[in-house]
Amino acid sequence: MKPTVARKQPRKHEASPSHSMADQHESIDLGGPTVDSSAAARHSWFPSPPPPIYSCTLTPELVAKAREELQEKPEWRLRDVQALRDMILKEQPNLRTRLDDAFLLRFLRARKFDYDRALQLLLNYHAGRKAWPEVFQDLKPSTVKHVLDLGFLTVLPRPDPNGRYILCLRPGKWKPNDYPFVDNVRAIYLTLEKLIQPEETQVNGIVILADYTGVGMSQASNPGPFLAKKVVSILQDGFPIRIKAVNIINEPRIFKGIFAIIKPFLKEKMAERYILHGSDLRSLHRNIPRSVLPEEYGGTAGQLDMSAWSRLLLDCEEEFVVEFCQPDPLEGVVLPESMLFEGEQASGHDDDTFRGLRSQLYYCY
Repeated sequence: MKPTVARKQPRKHEASPSHSMADQHESIDLGGPTVDSSAAARHSWFPSPPPPIYSCTLTPELVAKAREELQEKPEWRLRDVQALRDMILKEQPNLRTRLDDAFLLRFLRARKFDYDRALQLLLNYHAGRKAWPEVFQDLKPSTVKHVLDLGFLTVLPRPDPNGRYILCLRPGKWKPNDYPFVDNVRAIYLTLEKLIQPEETQVNGIVILADYTGVGMSQASNPGPFLAKKVVSILQDGFPIRIKAVNIINEPRIFKGIFAIIKPFLKEKMAERYILHGSDLRSLHRNIPRSVLPEEYGGTAGQLDMSAWSRLLLDCEEEFVVEFCQPDPLEGVVLPESMLFEGEQASGHDDDTFRGLRSQLYYCY
């Protein structure tokens, strides 16, 4: 996917008969999946998404932060959502997508209320599903329970001082003989979908903490550049979330080879957000305070609990069935080639690149 090179000015809103336009597109879902209120009550440590009929849930402090960092003006918020909705109905009338305020706000916030870039992100979001059916087909928490049970990922219960939840990844827990690597991607995607629901996350973004303890040659070389490229493309250009920092700890010598696979696909701004700490916990604590970290990482927030996030996701099974286990939202939609993932079939160049990187990994190891 081609990134937007220069930011366009947001389009001026023009009044339009949006309800009549929606009535002409019966296949378009104006709402989103119903959130199980009982499940939300069982997991009170994690904030709930906005109500079905949108009402802003941001604190005054976050409203001010959104205004400063995202160019979000409360008095124009719903006008901007309506403008994006009208663009979708006019330019992509066959796209089966949610059109409710809360959903569209995710994309506007992720692209600082630039209508054109927000629409591009929404189309990329759906194009990613079409381009990678192994990840998105029948995507629901019960299908990745084995990944959750293994302890591959969790979300720490306390956000950092900037209000950012911390996604903790432990790739060393996975072995290639356990299950396909794509199952890890499925679990990460479901986690991101849940994380982005609260408006707090849409404004604050998230932080990733990746613990590479136990990562060896078999894990490092398994994904390959083609798979790495698809993962990075989705996270950078196909999902409405702001990744503010990626903290790498306990990385082995071969991580240089791993990062060599990933870095060519990272935008400069994202590459600069990778912080390598090695085994230096003091370095980690300068970026993530001990008060929100578990004891395993020198923190004071108790032992690492891998089960709480797993239970939260599994309790949201029905919600994800509604969201992902439906007909292809792009059926009948024609997208320009620049919007689809490049190299859907690995080229000889990719093979050569992988062989070169694999030799680097062996050298580092």
